[in-house]
Amino acid sequence: MILLPAIDLYEGRAVRLYQGDYKQMTVYAEHGADMAARFADAGAAWVHMVDLEGAKTGGTPNLPAVAEVVRRGELQVEIGGGIRNDETVARYLDLGVSRVILGTAALRDRAFLERMVVRYGAAIAVGVDCRNGLVATHGWTETSETTGEEFCAELEQLGVQTVIVTDISRDGAMRGVNQTLYENLNARFSMDIIASGGVSSVEDIRELREAGLYGAILGKAYYTGAVNLHEALRAAE
Repeated sequence: MILLPAIDLYEGRAVRLYQGDYKQMTVYAEHGADMAARFADAGAAWVHMVDLEGAKTGGTPNLPAVAEVVRRGELQVEIGGGIRNDETVARYLDLGVSRVILGTAALRDRAFLERMVVRYGAAIAVGVDCRNGLVATHGWTETSETTGEEFCAELEQLGVQTVIVTDISRDGAMRGVNQTLYENLNARFSMDIIASGGVSSVEDIRELREAGLYGAILGKAYYTGAVNLHEALRAAE
């Protein structure tokens, strides 16, 4: 199982939100690339990045920070947040990003999603962010009427190979992962599933690995010191 330590970007800085609330933001590094370098030093191969400003408004306001991480060449990068048109996808992939994550646009514009999957294949992932079982959009500020399982079924039919599934209620709350959710999704779908939200211990990572998940994202637990990244990487392997 791959482990992806996370960097949420706001004004180029590495920050964390509590359950997607932009009013509850903690800054952990002034430069996102410096945080990525720490991950690489610990042995990480991937980094999961989110443009928080882009998630709300669209666009790529944190592109320079992502570009710096790619330029250093220490980590494979997956990026999400506000990626809602062909040009933005192409901009990131041309930059050297390994995987682009579609969120709001994947739910609201299926023609766009299908076009990107046909054109870029495995370089396209979809974020399935769930609040009380329903898919949330626009940086978690809105909630749709589509359930996470319904959305995943549609994504698999369209040929999506990787989904990042977040239980918003667990994100940043340090209450552990929703193990049942991930086990059920992994058993039902053939897509690679990355668990996001709630990883708060090395044991969480071991359980996700034993459940057969493709990957897990490590966020707040790293930043608070609850989980040592080197130990977490060993547990994922």
